[in-house]
Amino acid sequence: MPTATALLFCRDPLRPAACDPQFAAEAAAARDAGAAVALLDHDALLAGRADEAVRRVPPGLGPVRYRGWMIPAPRYADLATALDRRGARLRTTPEMYRTAHELPGWYAGFASVTPPTAYVPCAPHAVPSPAGLAALAAVLPAGPGIVKDYVKSRKHEWDEACHVPDLADTAALHRVVTRFAALQSDDLAGGIVLRAFEPFDRAVGEARVWWLNGAPLLVTAHPDTPALRPEPALDAFRPLVAALPCRFVTTDLARRADTGVWRLVELGDAQVTGLPAGADPAPLITALTTD
Repeated sequence: MPTATALLFCRDPLRPAACDPQFAAEAAAARDAGAAVALLDHDALLAGRADEAVRRVPPGLGPVRYRGWMIPAPRYADLATALDRRGARLRTTPEMYRTAHELPGWYAGFASVTPPTAYVPCAPHAVPSPAGLAALAAVLPAGPGIVKDYVKSRKHEWDEACHVPDLADTAALHRVVTRFAALQSDDLAGGIVLRAFEPFDRAVGEARVWWLNGAPLLVTAHPDTPALRPEPALDAFRPLVAALPCRFVTTDLARRADTGVWRLVELGDAQVTGLPAGADPAPLITALTTD
């Protein structure tokens, strides 16, 4: 009989023996399902102290999936190594995690169903030159675009650090990228990404689709719009997700306002993707612990 998959959650920074409140309902669902639950010190992991971060993980835990806050890909690799030393094995390998978590890992396979995109490696605090950004933007369709890094955007600072009304306006593009990089600071992940802007139907909202082993497991609201529950057409996405060398991912999908076609807004590693407020965690947790 296969060994059940354990769940690893972030601990509460104020109560080290308790789960972070953000994931407490999921941890309770895991225990109700009879699964082993362990706690991770997320702060210690991000600080480069991986062995300290996993000291509460029981030895010999076996296969495990993480559910918690985002982890930079290099720190995730450290986590995998530290867990391995304690007899625990992440079901999502560091290679799988980076592929799903960072845009360059998944973009080529989904280029037909997501906005046109160009990207360049960039260290924190090292903004590409105006000429370099102009060359990057030149491969995209004319018109507006958005700025992000390999993992996140600053959509809540839309006008100053995300949206570029015209990608051909090099001065405006450089200004937005510079502000974005300044706000991201040391957390800038991987590099600078430019994406063509596509008009999505805000009244419909985004759908978050959870995929396990290449098949859709759940369709939930997006956490930013928990009251909206769209039902996207998935036919165009099924073979692309199935071909991805990652077994547990999410896709955020939105419908174009002009054509009605469903498009991929973002793909991510589902271990670090949030459920919307009020969602029942039991179906997700049961699938993860019995997979």
